[in-house]
Amino acid sequence: MKKNTLISFLLVAYSFLPAVSQDKSIDYAATITAQDLEHHLRIIAADSMQGRDTGSNGMKMAADYISAHFFQLGLSPIVENDGKKSFYQYYNLYKKDWKESYITVAGKRKAFFKDFYPNGLFSTKGEQTLPLVFVGYGIESAGYSDYESVDVKGKAVIFFDGEPIEKKGNPVDSRTFTTSVWAGNEGLQKKIALAKEKGAKHCLVISSHQGKTFEDNAIERYLMHSRYARLSTKPSNETLNDFTTLIVSSDLGASLLAIKAKKIKKLQNKISKTGKPISGVLPESSLTFNIDRGDIAVEAQNVLGFLEGTDKKEEVIVITAHFDHVGVDARGQIYNGADDDGSGTCAVLEIAEAFAKAKAAGSTPRRSVLFMTVSGEEKGLLGSQHYVNNPIIPLEQTVCDLNIDMIGRVDKAHAQNGQYTYIIGSDKLSSDLHKISEETNKKYINYDLDYTYNDANDPNRFYYRSDHYNFAKNKIPVIFYFTGVHEDYHQPTDDVEKIMFPKYQQITRLVFHTAWELANRADRIKVDSNKP
Repeated sequence: MKKNTLISFLLVAYSFLPAVSQDKSIDYAATITAQDLEHHLRIIAADSMQGRDTGSNGMKMAADYISAHFFQLGLSPIVENDGKKSFYQYYNLYKKDWKESYITVAGKRKAFFKDFYPNGLFSTKGEQTLPLVFVGYGIESAGYSDYESVDVKGKAVIFFDGEPIEKKGNPVDSRTFTTSVWAGNEGLQKKIALAKEKGAKHCLVISSHQGKTFEDNAIERYLMHSRYARLSTKPSNETLNDFTTLIVSSDLGASLLAIKAKKIKKLQNKISKTGKPISGVLPESSLTFNIDRGDIAVEAQNVLGFLEGTDKKEEVIVITAHFDHVGVDARGQIYNGADDDGSGTCAVLEIAEAFAKAKAAGSTPRRSVLFMTVSGEEKGLLGSQHYVNNPIIPLEQTVCDLNIDMIGRVDKAHAQNGQYTYIIGSDKLSSDLHKISEETNKKYINYDLDYTYNDANDPNRFYYRSDHYNFAKNKIPVIFYFTGVHEDYHQPTDDVEKIMFPKYQQITRLVFHTAWELANRADRIKVDSNKP
């Protein structure tokens, strides 16, 4: 009887071992705290990081902080760089942008997008010096021509914006009570076409706006041109105009014409008063300038820290977040991106630490875990795209990707209940993953899991808008953790002070518990779904 009793006791005790092992995850999850998350986030989202724009020095500083944390935790660098193992997976991006561009006056360079800005896309293909001819307002009509007494072939022309207006308020060249064809943007394009027809090589337009108004216009033009400077994985073609048009401040215009700034207004008044062109009243000067536009290579990097598993180490759980944001705008405002995606980045740091502490305590997970913060998300998921196209670990060994992007705030739909997270993609490729996600949440966190954005018909299409999607495209199951868009999304007001740290802590623990279950369960999750 004693022997049978002992055997029965051992069998019962053994039956409880998985539960005891699973319960260890509670202790490791408890190391993920609101205080630690805030500590990391105040560094990642600090002004010193300059908004972590893709490829910027600020983003590289953030990468250094992340890699230092991975090193401190004892995670392994697994990227081969110059014969050495590194935490960095480097890749090149390219953008069409303005390079060295300037106007030189009296040996001093005038600043692009401050003293002058472009009208259109073009490149001079090197510095040029050529004669500069003043042609009044640069217009021509019956009985009025700013080109009548000057030769502009092969030269640059400079003229006033707009048109001369006589005392009664009528355009000088038409003498009617309506604005002539030379006003506004259409009028400017007509002037440019006329200058080209007369044989000029370049146009400079003296803006009718002065001081801060001109500076604001220059900033707005810079912001508009930034739309054409999107990063891509390959150099791209761009159609450039063969004729250069620059909008210059009145101060720069006066300097180019070798006159005092106040004489600009006198010349305009004289034309309006007499109704006659005054082209040629100023001697030819010279223009030395360079407008260089083309491909700019930008080095970016993903940061990878690897924790090797035990008996199933060839199978890998990937946990991702993007650590880039949108940088600094033309007015000097820093977009710190505390929620987007400082929150996801710091969650990855804390989850990595929880797994590292588990390993140090003798609870190394069965499967390996790759902690990866990616860059280029804000430019089109470029860092994660580079990884799946150049995987450090074969994609067939990748079990799933748990992606974290914006989990520190609440949206309007949940203003009255912050205990939620959106779950996106969990059932798209694996019914196992979806079930594990649900059961893990119910057991450990018990937050509301909102599947609104998981709907294939949702117009926001968030499933396609963060880094998990590059894994999903390769038939790797994913979960995207997200708490929604708020009023500070992509604004300079997305700051640490607005992060809801207790909520943020719980969602980070949810991701950890889910990763722990996936890393330690007996069977690899099945890929058995193909939902849109």
